Amino acid sequence: MAARFLVLASILLCSFAGTCYGNVLFSSLKRTLDVTASPKQGQVLIAGSDKITVTWALNNTLPPGTDSSYKTIKVNLCYAPISQKDRAWRKTEDNLKRDKTCQFNIVTKPYLASNKTLQSFEMVIQRDVPTATYFVRAYAYDSNEVQVGYGQTTDAKKGTNLFEVQAISGRHVSLDICSICFSAFSVISLFVFFYVEKRKQKTQK
Repeated sequence: MAARFLVLASILLCSFAGTCYGNVLFSSLKRTLDVTASPKQGQVLIAGSDKITVTWALNNTLPPGTDSSYKTIKVNLCYAPISQKDRAWRKTEDNLKRDKTCQFNIVTKPYLASNKTLQSFEMVIQRDVPTATYFVRAYAYDSNEVQVGYGQTTDAKKGTNLFEVQAISGRHVSLDICSICFSAFSVISLFVFFYVEKRKQKTQK
């Protein structure tokens, strides 16, 4: 009996220690934030040029004090399931320490408990964001930098309100224009050369 008690106590202690050190399970978090993003369903954004606007606020149907431990809000760009398939480096894990769903930070701001109004932020999609399908998720952190709440633009199955980001290629438009101009100049120069040579031959005759 004593041995069984020790095992149970050890499990509880390990679980508590894991929580203390930030090993939070996503499934344990409550959806307390209302989050929206400007892109429409299926819209394609170009990395490095197109902008995205995100908004977040505490769900006003929750009881007072829900946000008493909130200190920071971090809003992230997250991979949708369709862009995670067969890509272990984007894999979703319930343990947020190992989770790779949300790899791109949009903004980090202090949480102001006295200000319950809608907060917003606009940014240009970063140039290093790869081509994929995304949604936006915001986490609320406590003073120990541990997640204590969240909100997202999609549903629980991450199948709605998804948008795409198209990564920029290694080529630049100006380089393409220069390349076309150079090719055209080369062709014209070749014709001029042959014309001059033909004239010379006729003159010599």
